[in-house]
Amino acid sequence: MAPLSRGSRGGRMTPRMSIVIPAHDEGPLLRRSLEKMLDGAQPGEFEVIVVANGCSDDTAEQARSIPGVTVVEIAEGSKIAALNMGDETARVFPRAYIDADVALSVSALRAMAEALESTSSPRAAAPVLVVDASHSSLPVRCHARIWEASAYRARGHVGSGVYAVNSAGRDRWGAFPDVIADDRFVQLRFSPDERMTLAGETFTVHAPRTMRALVRRGVRIELGNRQLPHTGTEQNRRGLLARVARSPRLWLSFPFYAWGYLVPKVVARRRPAGPVAWDRDSSLREEARR
Repeated sequence: MAPLSRGSRGGRMTPRMSIVIPAHDEGPLLRRSLEKMLDGAQPGEFEVIVVANGCSDDTAEQARSIPGVTVVEIAEGSKIAALNMGDETARVFPRAYIDADVALSVSALRAMAEALESTSSPRAAAPVLVVDASHSSLPVRCHARIWEASAYRARGHVGSGVYAVNSAGRDRWGAFPDVIADDRFVQLRFSPDERMTLAGETFTVHAPRTMRALVRRGVRIELGNRQLPHTGTEQNRRGLLARVARSPRLWLSFPFYAWGYLVPKVVARRRPAGPVAWDRDSSLREEARR
């Protein structure tokens, strides 16, 4: 069902939500994500702002090829700088922050907007995270099976590529700080009761293809988490071990999860202090360019 009109500005529909998408050398993958996200959206229903940061490819041109998308280009290759520029450009709340390689539908966008419009209290919202490991190696698929049983997924998870806040929620912080894990930073601004995980709506992220790529990503996540406070880590770990112990089907997968969990911690401890370069699995981008 089409959403109700939210009034107009100068004869144009007032967007029901602003969407900020930082993008660094995403090219055709970004275009594909935008096409899926906006399929079925009314003209002007969402204010979509792509911040192309430090790009050496055609990311900006690919984004401009999608009707209604505003593109801002900055020279600095920084997700945090892109998020802050997106906030400076955006006009309305609720406001969503979405990674360029995430797949979600217009239905999920509408559900986030509706949930955040329903209260004036500070809230953060996201659809249910789905990890697509169908093109990953067997060890990565085993790792994903265990991770899906973790308390991190079960208790008010917002982040991992998609999160949205209402105006009162955005007041919880000023500019985005210079941290690696912006999604975890935002999640920690809200108590579990203030985070809304939208049952019935999903977004999809792709697991790394290989265990080596998963470990590289894990090192970056570990370094990012060390910049932020941890809560309930030991309790969450014990709870996961208990769930695995009760599920024989997970026993053979657990060694791969343990490897993917422990090795990044060891590597991160040995990593000297300093800036952390973005390290990602490039196979998805290469496929999008074919």
